[in-house]
Amino acid sequence: MSFDAWLTLVVIVGVLILLVRQRVSPWVAVLGGVIALLVLNVISAAQAFSGFSNPAPITVAALYVVAAGVEKTGALAPLLQRTLGDQGRYRRPLLRVLTPTVGASALLNNTPIVAMLIPQVTAWCERQGRSASKFLMPISFAAVLGGLLTVIGTSTNLVVSGQMTELGLEAIGFFEIGRLGLPIAILGLLVLVAVAPRLLPARRSAREELQSEGRRFSIEMIVQPGGPVDGRTVEEAKLRSLPGLFLVSVDRGDTVIAPVRPDTVLRGGNRLHFVGSVSKVVDAQLMPGLRSAELEHVLDLKSESAKYFEVVVGSQSPLVGRTLRESDFRSTYQAAVVGIHRSGHLVDGKLGAQTIRLGDTLIVVSDPDFRKRWRDHSDFLLIAGLDGSPPAATPRAWIPVTVLVLVVGLAALDVLPILQGSLLGAVALVLSGVLSAQEARRAVDLEVILVIASAFGLASAMQVSGLAGAVAGGLVASLGTFGTVGVLLGLVLATIVLTELVTNNAAALLMLPVAVATAESVGMDPRGAAIAVAVAASASFLSPIGYQTNMMVYGPGGYRFTDYARLGWVLTVLVVVATVVLTPLLWP
Repeated sequence: MSFDAWLTLVVIVGVLILLVRQRVSPWVAVLGGVIALLVLNVISAAQAFSGFSNPAPITVAALYVVAAGVEKTGALAPLLQRTLGDQGRYRRPLLRVLTPTVGASALLNNTPIVAMLIPQVTAWCERQGRSASKFLMPISFAAVLGGLLTVIGTSTNLVVSGQMTELGLEAIGFFEIGRLGLPIAILGLLVLVAVAPRLLPARRSAREELQSEGRRFSIEMIVQPGGPVDGRTVEEAKLRSLPGLFLVSVDRGDTVIAPVRPDTVLRGGNRLHFVGSVSKVVDAQLMPGLRSAELEHVLDLKSESAKYFEVVVGSQSPLVGRTLRESDFRSTYQAAVVGIHRSGHLVDGKLGAQTIRLGDTLIVVSDPDFRKRWRDHSDFLLIAGLDGSPPAATPRAWIPVTVLVLVVGLAALDVLPILQGSLLGAVALVLSGVLSAQEARRAVDLEVILVIASAFGLASAMQVSGLAGAVAGGLVASLGTFGTVGVLLGLVLATIVLTELVTNNAAALLMLPVAVATAESVGMDPRGAAIAVAVAASASFLSPIGYQTNMMVYGPGGYRFTDYARLGWVLTVLVVVATVVLTPLLWP
C-alpha cells in the first residue's frame, strides 16, 4: 500500500474506534476524520466535501420533512389502528401489524412509523393481556425489511445510490433494490411471524414495572414549615401505613434517619424519602403538610393537566453520561422523572444521582404539551403517552399523503427525480401550512445529514489513496479460492459487522469502494456488489444500537441486550444467504 493508503487506514480505524466507544457524536468523529485526511493532503477540498453537494444527503433531509408531515397529521393512524384486531393470540395479530409496517416503511422514514405504533401496540397488549415484547421488536425488524423495497426506503439506500454516481455507476432505480429486497422482506416477514412468539421472552415494559405494586421508584417530599405535619411524629402524621408508599428515610440536612421509627419527630424542611408505585405519586401530592421535592416548580400535580410519558434516550441526547441533577432535568424539560428502566429492570436508588445511559427509558410526569415541545428534538428517540390513547388523523392528513404519492409516483415513472420531487414535496407542506418553517427545520436530523455528507469524504479517501483497492486485493486473495460467492460472502459479512458497530450509513460508504473494486477484480457486476452492500448495511438485527428503531423499542418492550441476537440471528442468516445466492442471479 502507498503511504497515503496507510494514513487513510490509520484515520479510518481511529474514526471507527470513536464511533464504537461513543465518546463523541458520530458526526464529530466522521467529519474530524475527513478534516484530518484533508490536512494530511490525502484528499483535496473538493473530495473531502463532495458529500455536501451530493444529492443523497439533501434528498434524505427533504424526506425527513415529508415524513414529519405524515406523522404530525396522523395520516397513517386510521390504517395502523385497524391492523391488530382481536382475533388470535400472537401470530395472527402479528401478521396483521407487520404487513402494513413493511409497506409503509418502503416509502417513509422508519422512525415515525415505529413511533406511532409503539404506544398503540403497547396499549392493545395491555387490554388483551399479552406481552408487548412479542410485538415491538418484530415491528422494528419489519420496518428495516420494508426499507429494502425502494431506494427511498432507508437513508442508506440513498447514500449508496449517491456514492455510486461518484464511482462512475448509475444511481439505483426506484424499485431496483427491491429485486433483492422483496424476496428478503417476504421471507423475513414469514420468519418473524413464525418464530418471534417462540424466541422472544415475555418481558415486562417500563410502564408495567412501574404500575406494579411490587416495583418501586423513589420520590422525595418536604415537610412544610408550620404545616400540619411539622412537629408531629411519623405515626401521628399517619405516614406509617400508606397504601403503595413506604417511608424509607428522613433527611434533616445534617443527619439522615433510616430506618424511620414510628416516634421519629418530623420538622419543617425535612426531606422524606418514599418508595412506591407510580400510581401513588399523585396521591402523595395530596398529603397535607408535604410538598414534592422532585416536582416543585414543574407543575401542579393536583391539577388534571398532569400527564405521564415514556421517553427513550438516544445516542444524540445531551442526557447520556450525566445524572438528572447534573442536567437540571426539571427546569430544562419542565418535567420530572419518576422511574428509570434499564435492560429490562427498574433502576433502584435515588433517581437524581443515576447516570443516564443510551437506551434508558424514563417515565416522566409533565403537562400535556411535553410531547409537542420535545418530539422534534434529538434529546429523546421516542415520546409516548402512558394513557394508551392512539393518535388520531387530522382533517389535513390528506395533504401529506397526496404529496407522498406524487413524490413516489413521479420518481417511479422517471418523470421527476427523487431529489427534485422530495424538495418540492417538503416546500409544499410548509406552504400549505401542514408544517411551520420551524417544524420543518426540526424534522431534519442534522447529525445524520452531517454523518452522511462527511462519510463521502472518507469513501473518496479510500478510493484515491488506493486503500480500497488494497483491501479488495486482500479480500480476493483470501476468499478468491471460493469463487465470486466466497468474495461476496466476505463483503456482506464485513458490512453487517460494521453496521452493528457503527452507523449503517457510515458502514455502507466505507464498504462501497471496497465492494466495487473487489467486483471489478473477480468479474462480478459492480452494480450488484454495491446493492448487496446497501442491503447488508440496512440488515441490523443483532443489537439495539445498530439501528435507531431497535433502540426505540428497547425500553418500551422491556428487552435486554441479548434479546436482539436471540431473534436477530435468524434474520441475519436469511439476509446473508439470500444476498449471496440472489445477487449473482439478479446482476450476472
